[in-house]
Amino acid sequence: MCLANKGFPSGWTLSWKVDGSSSGSSSWEETRSPGVLDKDGRYSWSSTLKIPADQWTNAGSVTCEATQGSQSPVTETLTRDQCPQS
Repeated sequence: MCLANKGFPSGWTLSWKVDGSSSGSSSWEETRSPGVLDKDGRYSWSSTLKIPADQWTNAGSVTCEATQGSQSPVTETLTRDQCPQS
């Protein structure tokens, strides 16, 4: 799961990459929440990526990328040994 908190304005999007490839595989399941306006006037989002166990076993890393317009993306990368398999 990827969480993005305290974003502004509301136009941010979250996306996933596995070993540097965008989450375009038909066997991947991506669920995104709409932006939620917090009491402080900033937004929060979440996204969950599910991939088949055989692809996860072969994956070296998974990256969550937050983008907004032409700004540079904010990324967080986890290696397979940092994430539980479920």
